[in-house]
Amino acid sequence: MDMNTRVSHPVDKTTALQMKFADGVLVLQGDLLIGVVEDLIAQQGQAETIDLSGVTQLDTAGAWAVVTLERRMKAAGATPEITGATPLQSDLIETLRQNMPETEINAAPRISIADRLERVGRYAVTSFQKTIEIIGFLGRVVATIAGLSIRPNRIRWTAIVHHMQQVGLNAVPIVSLMAFLIGVVLAFQGAAQLRQFGAEVFVVDLIAISILRELGILLTAIIVAGRSGSAFTAAIGSMKMREEVDAMRTLGLDPVEVLVVPRVIALIIMLPVLGIIANFAGLIGGALMSWIELGVSPGVFQSRLVSNTGVEHLFVGLIKAPFFALIIAIVGCFEGLQVKGNAESLGHLTSTSVVLAIFLVIAADALFSIFFAVLGV
Repeated sequence: MDMNTRVSHPVDKTTALQMKFADGVLVLQGDLLIGVVEDLIAQQGQAETIDLSGVTQLDTAGAWAVVTLERRMKAAGATPEITGATPLQSDLIETLRQNMPETEINAAPRISIADRLERVGRYAVTSFQKTIEIIGFLGRVVATIAGLSIRPNRIRWTAIVHHMQQVGLNAVPIVSLMAFLIGVVLAFQGAAQLRQFGAEVFVVDLIAISILRELGILLTAIIVAGRSGSAFTAAIGSMKMREEVDAMRTLGLDPVEVLVVPRVIALIIMLPVLGIIANFAGLIGGALMSWIELGVSPGVFQSRLVSNTGVEHLFVGLIKAPFFALIIAIVGCFEGLQVKGNAESLGHLTSTSVVLAIFLVIAADALFSIFFAVLGV
C-alpha cells in the first residue's frame, strides 16, 4: 500500500492533525480545528472518501474545510463519501453543507455564443413583459384618476399639496441654477461661433428658440426624473419593504389611489411650472452672457426676443411637460411597487427607475420633435 503521511502542528496545545492518503481514502486523525484547515484543503489529491473516525475535535472551520473538500471532489467528477464521523460531527457538517453557497466552489462556467444569444433573448422577452406591465399600470392609474373625477371627495388633496411642495417648490433652486447655466453656455458658445460670420445679434434667437422649445423643459424633466422619480421609488419601495402596502390592502385601501395618484397629479401640475421657471432662468443667463460677451444690452435682448421669437416656441416646449411628468411619475411609482423585501432590491430598482425615466423622456422628446416637424410647427 502506497501511503503518504503529513502532520500539521496547530498553534495551540491540541492534538496535531495527521492526514494519511491511501487508495483513494483521506484519513484524518487528531483535532481538525481552524489552525490546520489550510493544510486540509491542499490535500484533495484523488481521494474519494474522507475518513473522520480519528478526528477527536471538530470546529466550524474544520467542518467548512471538510465540506469544501467534498465539493471539490464532486467538481473533479468523483462521488465523495464522508465516513467515521460522530453524530455531533455529522450534524455540524450537514449544517455547513446546507448553508454554504455553491458559488464559492463552482468555477465560473464558460459562456458560449448560444448562451449569449439566450441571454439577449431572455433580456428582450423580459423588457417586453415589463413594457406591457408598465402600460397596464398606466391604464390602471388613468382609470383610478377617472374614477376619482366622478367622486372628487375621495381625492387626497393634502397629499397632492405635500407632493407639489416636494417635487415642485423644493426643486426650484436646482432647476433655476441649471437653466441659468445652460443659458450662459449657449450664449457663450453661440457668440463664439456667430462672431466668425458677423452675425452675433442672432445669438438672441439661438438662445430663445433652444431654451423655450427644447432645452428648458427637457433638462428640467431630466433633473426631476433623477430627483423626484427616484424619491417616488425609494418612498414606495420602503413602504413595500415594511409591508405597509400590504397593510393598506388589508384595510381595504387601494395603494394606487393612496400612493400613486397624488404623486402623478402633483408632478403633472408642477412640471410645467418648473419648465416656465427654467425658461426664464435660461433667458436671464443668456441675456447676461450676451451683455458681457457681445455688448448686447438687456433692453436690446428683450426687444429682439419679443420681436423675433414666436410664442409658439413656448407652447411647443410646455405642451410636452405633462407627458414627461406622467412618464416620470408612472415609472417611479411602478418600480417602487416592484421592490422586494430587501435593501438590495430597493437600491437596484431606484437606479432602474432613474435610468428608465430619463430614457423614456428623451425618447418622447424625440417623438415630439418629429411630430412637430411633420406638422410644420
